[in-house]
Amino acid sequence: MYYVYILESLIDGDFYKGYTDDYEQRFKEHNSGESKFTRSKMPWRLIFVQEFASEHDALIRERQLKKCNKEYLRWLVKQPLNILNNKKLDR
Repeated sequence: MYYVYILESLIDGDFYKGYTDDYEQRFKEHNSGESKFTRSKMPWRLIFVQEFASEHDALIRERQLKKCNKEYLRWLVKQPLNILNNKKLDR
């Protein structure tokens, strides 16, 4: 499985969108400074995860989300397709 995820910076509220095959590990990497793109805005909160059967589909969705405004992303986080709404995580 592949996952598209959205992080929210606890520093300034900015969002980061990405995709991976292990969103829990990738979240840890973002918060430990292993990503140069997110290092300066740590800590991050994982607010959205959507599951896909193929890497191709996840990549397409990530590209779509990178074009979306914050209002839409805040709405999206509340939707049932966000698997975090059905799972308790230490976010």
